[in-house]
Amino acid sequence: MEKMLKDKVAIITGSGRGIGRAAALLFAREGAKVLVSDVDVEPAGETVSEIKKRGGEAFPFVGDVTTEDFAGNVVKAAVDRWGALHILVNNAGFTWDGLIHKMGDEQWDKMIDLHLKAPFRIIRAAKPYFCDAAKSEMREGKSVARKIVNISSVAGLGGNIGQVNYSSAKAGVIGLTKTVSREWARYNVQANVVAFGFIDTRLTQEKEKGVAVDVGDKRVALGVPSKQREIFTRAMALGRPGTAGEAAGVILFFASPLSDYVTGQVLAVDGGL
Repeated sequence: MEKMLKDKVAIITGSGRGIGRAAALLFAREGAKVLVSDVDVEPAGETVSEIKKRGGEAFPFVGDVTTEDFAGNVVKAAVDRWGALHILVNNAGFTWDGLIHKMGDEQWDKMIDLHLKAPFRIIRAAKPYFCDAAKSEMREGKSVARKIVNISSVAGLGGNIGQVNYSSAKAGVIGLTKTVSREWARYNVQANVVAFGFIDTRLTQEKEKGVAVDVGDKRVALGVPSKQREIFTRAMALGRPGTAGEAAGVILFFASPLSDYVTGQVLAVDGGL
């Protein structure tokens, strides 16, 4: 049986860890050449090494998706190496929580830049290799489907206390995706959203573990308080968090030929929340 992503070139942001890493490994297993993008050197390298160990093809691209030159550089890196681009997965992100009346502009802007502006910039930078390439292919009588998979959250669908910045950005991603799906449909581009619920990653582990990321001169704690995790778990019909591998399978669906007639859609992956 032919691999679903044979000879496809994919960029996956935030693929050094968690859902992004699981997606990168799965894409490579299905035949894709994967640019593993992450803000940290070591996780990106580990994901690439694992892909190569399994016989796949990948290389790392380290950088902050919120910097102005990131989008152009990451797209160029993939095209320079493999000569084409077929799949974009905008996955990079973290949360920086706070109640509305306590939230500063920096905290708001960081989440908007990370979860909404960065995907917009990357999609815009990919235009020559998505739309212009499609025009050339059509003149030759070819039809090549290209895919954009933007990662959102159930917080973007229904809001979440303490996450006005994150939920606003994730809601914005849905509007971005639906517009791209209409504008680029004539180029055989399918753009869809996966809205994750409680997936077991470092972003949803017990906050009491003390894991944090640096944002400028600040340390931002990651995770969910253990009592809140228990509430989330009880609210899910399946009674447990999802795994990164289960999350990656849904991303693969939207990146594969299985979804060639699906565009502009939002799929909530939340265990029946």
